[in-house]
Amino acid sequence: MSARRSDGSGIVVIGLGRFGCHLASALTRMDREVLAIDRDPDQVQRFSTQLDRVVQADATEEGALRQLGVTSFDRAVVAIGASVEASVLSVLTLVELGLPQIWARATSQKHAKILSSVGAHHVVFPEAETGDRVAHLIVSRLLDFIEFDDDFAIATVRVPQSLAGRTLLDLRPEERYGVRVIAAKVPGERFRYASDDTELPQGGVLVVEGGIDQVQRFAGRR
Repeated sequence: MSARRSDGSGIVVIGLGRFGCHLASALTRMDREVLAIDRDPDQVQRFSTQLDRVVQADATEEGALRQLGVTSFDRAVVAIGASVEASVLSVLTLVELGLPQIWARATSQKHAKILSSVGAHHVVFPEAETGDRVAHLIVSRLLDFIEFDDDFAIATVRVPQSLAGRTLLDLRPEERYGVRVIAAKVPGERFRYASDDTELPQGGVLVVEGGIDQVQRFAGRR
């Protein structure tokens, strides 16, 4: 396996069911450090050759997660779907450990409410999402993301601070960044189609299209 980033951009994935394994694999392909955790030794063995670091552990046990170094990660995803109890307790344990970003899989609206109430920052429904899409959202500044093929996407992004107040005619995003701004939204108003005269609103949101890497770089501008 190639060396992964060690700059705090790693992600803990708890639960290696269908969603969890696809998510962990997608993050690995994006060159992210992944710590995958599952209590089932068969699942751990199955994915030990596909992922950099797969560990058998009970994610509801705070001591076990501390021993694995989970507190050194900024983000974790609780991908458990088979047991609501294990899912909720794992999120609660991560909250107790103080992780800044906790993503959790929900299997129902009631499950989602409980996850949010115990401290999950983001709740996803993988039956309506794909592991790849969620992976892009987790590691980037994209607000939403739709991938159409291997190298094209439409996404919603916050207006980069350094570009606020400039018009599209002045900015020429297609030439400079390889993306096209389709629409812009001023806080408190609805989206409007973009034109050369559109001024990028402070604190606003844009709909942009372009190559996946270009869209992510544009979204990541400060």
